[in-house]
Amino acid sequence: SDGSIRLYQMTSEYPLMQWNDSTNGQPIIALQWALTRPAVFFVLDASSNIYIWDLLENDLVPVAKQTVQSENVVTMALLGEPEKTNGLLGIVLAKESGQIDIQYVKKKWALC
Repeated sequence: SDGSIRLYQMTSEYPLMQWNDSTNGQPIIALQWALTRPAVFFVLDASSNIYIWDLLENDLVPVAKQTVQSENVVTMALLGEPEKTNGLLGIVLAKESGQIDIQYVKKKWALC
């Protein structure tokens, strides 16, 4: 609810990493790991901001932020085929009106 993110290892009750206030205090609506690149995850906050984290590039702050301005995004999901090497990774955004948008991610965040 405060924008904090914690990364856990299955064998420990303590986080490996913790990022406080990662969304400037906005609640996190959704977080999902990239299906095609294990070190990348995406975060959607309550203000319809999407943050891209690439832990191999920078493990302190997101490497990119995109604001969806048209209307509120209520949830997101990622699509892609991890077994394929074509690098296609998409973000599905569900908006308050019921509209669904699919946006493709740059290959540098999609390819291993």
